[in-house]
Order: sequence, then structure tokens, then C-alpha cells
Amino acid sequence: MGNASERDLTAFILAGGKSKRMGVDKAFVDYDGCTLLARALDLARSVTPDVRILGSQEKFAPFAPVVEDIFRDCGPLGGIHAALRASLTELNLVLAVDTPFVSWAFAQYLITLARGAPEAAAVVPRDGSFWQPLCGVYRREFADAAENALQAGRNRIDLLFDAVRTRVIEREELEGAGFSRAIFRNLNTPEELEAEKQRA
Repeated sequence: MGNASERDLTAFILAGGKSKRMGVDKAFVDYDGCTLLARALDLARSVTPDVRILGSQEKFAPFAPVVEDIFRDCGPLGGIHAALRASLTELNLVLAVDTPFVSWAFAQYLITLARGAPEAAAVVPRDGSFWQPLCGVYRREFADAAENALQAGRNRIDLLFDAVRTRVIEREELEGAGFSRAIFRNLNTPEELEAEKQRA
């Protein structure tokens, strides 16, 4: 079991579905000797013993407990909403399966910021006008705003960050803490995957 600080946190991996450009589920794409899902699970388990996968029960049940969307086909907001409704902890780390460059150090940085900002419903990085909602920490209360938006047919998660108290990590703060925005790179195409393999 984890220590007391770990037990206030659940980690969720947004596994997504089949990528038309990759030809398979991104979760099962091999990168640097293991699947993207295995890498994401290893990272999540390094910060908390309570790790779940957001996705299909049929596909992902062999790997970890699975949470399926309540509002289907609503993108990342639907996944985050389902995660928070299923969670028993106040803090919830959400990671995308296709961002293998997010490090343990950055996950810890996010969690530390969230613990230090109890008034914030979300702690999310932003690079200029681009939010990184799938590398953030959410309190369960964020689910209420998410549900209201989803019921109204508004699926864009970034619009909610003005509606709730959000601890924004701007680019300057990110870089000042020693992190590169390159950690948010995701792998969307076979060409991107091959380029990263060559760079490694």
C-alpha cells in the first residue's frame, strides 16, 4: 500500500480508441520496447497505487480497473467526467496514453501544486492558448461543471477552465521549474512515432 500522501490520489489513463492513422489502438502502439499503455501505467503506479484506465472494459480490463464513459463519444471531457464520478479520492491525476514524454518528476510537480492549492478544482498546464487538460490534476467537484456542460452538449473542456477555479501552469512557470513543453508531445501518426524512435 502507498503512504498517506499517495492514498489521497487516484490516477486515470485516458486510453482512447483506435487511431485511424496508426491502424491500431494507440494504447497498444509499441514505443521504446513497450506499449504506450504499459508506459503510462508504470508512470501512474509510481505516484499512487490506485490506477484506473478510462476506456473500453472489453479491451482494457486485463491491464487495470476500467472506467467507461457515462456520456459516450464526448471526447476527453466525457472521460474526465466519468473518472471523477468513479473516484473515491479528492485528487485525481489524468494522463493521456499517447504522451510518453511526461515524466515522474512532472507528475509529482502537478500533484504537489494541487495539494498546495486546495481551492482549485483543476490544475492544468497551458502553453499560450493551448491547454493540456490530459496532463492535469482534478478535484471531484470538477465533475459537476463537466456534467452541466455535457448535458448541454458542450464538449470543449478548455471552456470550463474559466468557469471553475483553475490553477493554471503557464509556460514561463513550467520552464522555470525545469520542464520543457516538449513533454506534452503526443504520437499521432506512424511518421511521428518513427521520428521519435530515431531521436531516442
